[in-house]
Amino acid sequence: MRLTRRTGLQLAAALIGSAVIPVIASNPARAQGAAPLPGPFSHPVEGGEVVIHPVDHASMVLETPAGVIYVDPVGGAEAYADLPAPDLILITHEHGDHYDQPTLDALPEVRIIANPAVVAMLPAAMAERTTTMANGDAGEVLGLTIEAVPAYNITPERAEYHPQGRDNGYLLTIGGQRFLIAGDTEDTPELRALTEIDVAFLPMNLPYTMTVEQAAGAVTAFAPGVVYPYHHRDSDLEAFARLVEEGGSGAQVVIADWYPDGAA
Repeated sequence: MRLTRRTGLQLAAALIGSAVIPVIASNPARAQGAAPLPGPFSHPVEGGEVVIHPVDHASMVLETPAGVIYVDPVGGAEAYADLPAPDLILITHEHGDHYDQPTLDALPEVRIIANPAVVAMLPAAMAERTTTMANGDAGEVLGLTIEAVPAYNITPERAEYHPQGRDNGYLLTIGGQRFLIAGDTEDTPELRALTEIDVAFLPMNLPYTMTVEQAAGAVTAFAPGVVYPYHHRDSDLEAFARLVEEGGSGAQVVIADWYPDGAA
């Protein structure tokens, strides 16, 4: 993997994705008040499609033309028994709903990308196949571009959960489309400054990340084509969708089922 450090959050113009392509879901568009959609969800990209499998809370699997990516895998290998094996694992930060060593131990021995704090916690053998990415780093893996974007709390009383500079979100450019996995963050200046995001995954639960109002405000600011609320336990997603619509960004909200066991 080639790894470089960039200043700010702008990718080079050559890496900017093409125009937003609306989501194509495996289920009809969600009507207001309907149950969350179980997925998977498909987004066309150059060379194929990205298929999104919500797993649980903050964990997901992305099938891409370049390979299969596991994001913050937790819950044990059984949670992934019916999903394709990974080619890459991304870990945003050290909290137990994002980093779970027993789950990593049970998965195939593939390349891992993680923030410095998690890398320091990994067993030596696993750390050897792990690439450290800090805020602002960028590189290529599986033939796609990845950038580590800051994920942190800006509200003083929440700063203990995700201090600035420690945790990552990830911005993936896949087949000309830009996919943002925001990680555990509030609506930071860096998040609001992002541009040309085709698909975004945004957290919204207190006290750890954003309120629905903060999340909707961030969507209004950086205007992704499609936004998936995730990591949203106990949040009012209908209110979020309404605020996004009122914000005028044109973003399509997809309310997927991140809590298949009903523990939302």
